[in-house]
Amino acid sequence: MPSPRPPSIAEILAIGDHPTMSFEFFPPKDDAGQAQLLDAIAALEPLRPDFVSVTYGASGSTRARTIDATRLIQATTASLTMGHLTCVNQSIDDLCGAIDAYANAGVWHILAVRGDPTGGPTSGWERHPGGLNNATELVELVKASGDFCVGVAAFPDGHPENHDLDLDARILADKEQAGAEFAITQLFFDADAYFRLVERVRALGCELPIIAGIMPVTNVRQIERFATLSGAALPEPLVARLRAVADDAAAVRAVGLEVATELCDRLLVGGAPGLQFFTQNRSPATAEILARLRQA
Repeated sequence: MPSPRPPSIAEILAIGDHPTMSFEFFPPKDDAGQAQLLDAIAALEPLRPDFVSVTYGASGSTRARTIDATRLIQATTASLTMGHLTCVNQSIDDLCGAIDAYANAGVWHILAVRGDPTGGPTSGWERHPGGLNNATELVELVKASGDFCVGVAAFPDGHPENHDLDLDARILADKEQAGAEFAITQLFFDADAYFRLVERVRALGCELPIIAGIMPVTNVRQIERFATLSGAALPEPLVARLRAVADDAAAVRAVGLEVATELCDRLLVGGAPGLQFFTQNRSPATAEILARLRQA
């Protein structure tokens, strides 16, 4: 008789006896990348994450590597594992193939996101001729395909395509109606933006738990890259603090960790149900932030 499944992410969040801590990884491109991923996983596993997730490349370009990475994580750790899935440049048949591959790998959590257009987050969205229009439709497809627990994306600073905060809230409510059970935000650096997002969706009757996505800035080069990823500029006070020590790499890293720890602390005090750390397949910054939080 098969052993029962452990509690799902949605069930862990519903119990609510602790804020969840989770880590996002990306699928490795080669043997060196796989070794780095394994090192990061091994270093972070003792921190007992509630779950880990693996990203899905643009246009499904890393689908096989994502599936392999989720399988590897499940084989080498006790961590609950979630795979990402996007609509970009994929037909419904492609998406069903990916969903089946997750099921065959024993992965029953999926983060369903529309994904950025090929030209980047601010370029126009083009639906695949045989594909889906948005993440809401993807949630419906995943839920219709099996017994999956489905998460979705949320945008404290506004989706980069429209920057319409009220529209974002309505879309998140639609995703819940389609079957989504929790959300994870895009990276952000302003706690108030997160709390305003929660207020907007609650005003619509949407009760999705919204996990906060956290990425510490550890070098100045990341400033522009983060702006590109999120579609929003970093807060000027943060940029000023980083640029003030730009010539000292250790000082930049220290400021980045301090800012991230302050953000996490404020989010948790304000009731955020969990934190997801975008690890970039590296462990030290995430481990240091969690150590500081647990000492507080």
